[in-house]
Amino acid sequence: MATCALRGQLFPAGRAGAEALATRGIASPEGPERPGPLQDETLGVASVPSQWRAVQGIRGETKSCQTASIATTEASAQTWKHADAEVQTEAPEPVSVPSSVSWSDGPGLAAFLRRVEPMVTRELNKNWQSHAFDGFEVNWAEQQPTVTCLHTLGYPPAQAQGLHVTSVSWNTTGSVVGCAYGRLDDGDWSTLKSFVCAWNLDRRGLEPQQPSAVVEVPSAVMCLAFHPTQPAHVAGGLYSGEVLVWDLSRPEDPLLWRTGLTDDTHTDPVYQVLWLPELRHSQRFQVLSAAADGKVLLWQGGAGGRLRLSAGFALAVQQLPRNTKLKKPPRGETEVGTTAVAFSSFDPSLFVLGTEGGFLLKCSLAAAEAALTRMPSSVPLRAPAQFTFSPHGGPVYSVSCSPFHRNLFLSAGTDGQVHLYSMLQAPPLASLRLTHKYLFAVRWSPVRPLVFAAASGEGDVQLFDLQKSSQKPTVSVKQTQDERPVYCLEFNCQQTQLLAAGDAQGTVKVWRLSTEFTEQGPRETEDLDQLAAEVAT
Repeated sequence: MATCALRGQLFPAGRAGAEALATRGIASPEGPERPGPLQDETLGVASVPSQWRAVQGIRGETKSCQTASIATTEASAQTWKHADAEVQTEAPEPVSVPSSVSWSDGPGLAAFLRRVEPMVTRELNKNWQSHAFDGFEVNWAEQQPTVTCLHTLGYPPAQAQGLHVTSVSWNTTGSVVGCAYGRLDDGDWSTLKSFVCAWNLDRRGLEPQQPSAVVEVPSAVMCLAFHPTQPAHVAGGLYSGEVLVWDLSRPEDPLLWRTGLTDDTHTDPVYQVLWLPELRHSQRFQVLSAAADGKVLLWQGGAGGRLRLSAGFALAVQQLPRNTKLKKPPRGETEVGTTAVAFSSFDPSLFVLGTEGGFLLKCSLAAAEAALTRMPSSVPLRAPAQFTFSPHGGPVYSVSCSPFHRNLFLSAGTDGQVHLYSMLQAPPLASLRLTHKYLFAVRWSPVRPLVFAAASGEGDVQLFDLQKSSQKPTVSVKQTQDERPVYCLEFNCQQTQLLAAGDAQGTVKVWRLSTEFTEQGPRETEDLDQLAAEVAT
């Protein structure tokens, strides 16, 4: 039993010891017995009674008592209880609202509103008439600062043959990218076995080296174009001069139509094909082909799987516009080889032709003058050229009309330059030297009026933003590591953050563009209009 020492006398601890001390007139260390809670004078709150205080009051005399360790634990617990009690005792003061407050304030409020009404109305009218935010769209997506490679696609059998990707095209849904395999270097590729391949980028488990569709072709394919409304239909132009149309949804028998080898067929490589709506039936389309033999032909699908010639044009040297400055052509040669074509987004009959001689021609489908040519044809051929623009220093490989301005177009050629032209004058608005090698392709952005992309003979894909600089690219990405040429590129009009480019390695790379190149800035269209107006004056 625990005991307490006091002046040499021993008394039992606890209640018995307290009673013994009381009978002798000695105050207990615990003080008078208090059956209820202890009153803490400093905090003014109730605390739990404990016997450890009696022990603490007599320091050094109860070292053997077990209450020492208990005191430490209970002190911690007591402190926590005290803190909680203190917070609870702070009762919130009620908030009272004077009953005399008036929310309308009668005549004073009315006078204030009458006084500020003219000023508020004036400012609101200014905001309504302002064009400060025209063309601006809020985008809550996180800004991506770089251009990244999303897919690297290829067909190993074509790459093993050393074939180039000569053309790329997106289908109407924007989910399928197709490419043509052929050769763009010197040589006779008319009997070279080649391929047309397509990849569905939305398909689960995409295999980059296994196209969704593969078509074998008996001649090098030089160009490719998907149908505007039929996702699986694609037209191609061959080195042999033929034009074919395939249905990629029929893997066993994909060929729909072909021109065959007739008097109407091109006699030189076809460098570009396009789909055009028929003049009287906007839902029906025909194929336009442009070739090095100087002919631009329109084809319609007919019975028996044949493409039938519906209209045609021919470029003859003697019928070019008077402002054309030509070197004297070789004896007996009268045709002007066409290498590229682009149609206006504002006038369906207006188009621009690039030529082997380096000059560009403004042409019209409505031209009525008969072409001076000896080439046989089942339909009368017409002379389409109306105006000649200042030439490049070599053959023109690519032309692109602005989707945002009726008078502006771009061209690229073997002189390594991109020219920006206005339809209203011969000299270019600007000439940008991008490389000391060839430029094989140039394309306007479908969503940014002042952005375009170019494919370089040094293996680069270059993106320009004319709002930032008119002399150097905003971004230049390496398509090929060994500086082999990039031959073609196309923006995706449906998924506008995607750009496909094909190269001499037989590879198609799909680039994801940052929001910097896909979101139109405020007044960007107005800046483009101002640029065109400065050129025209």
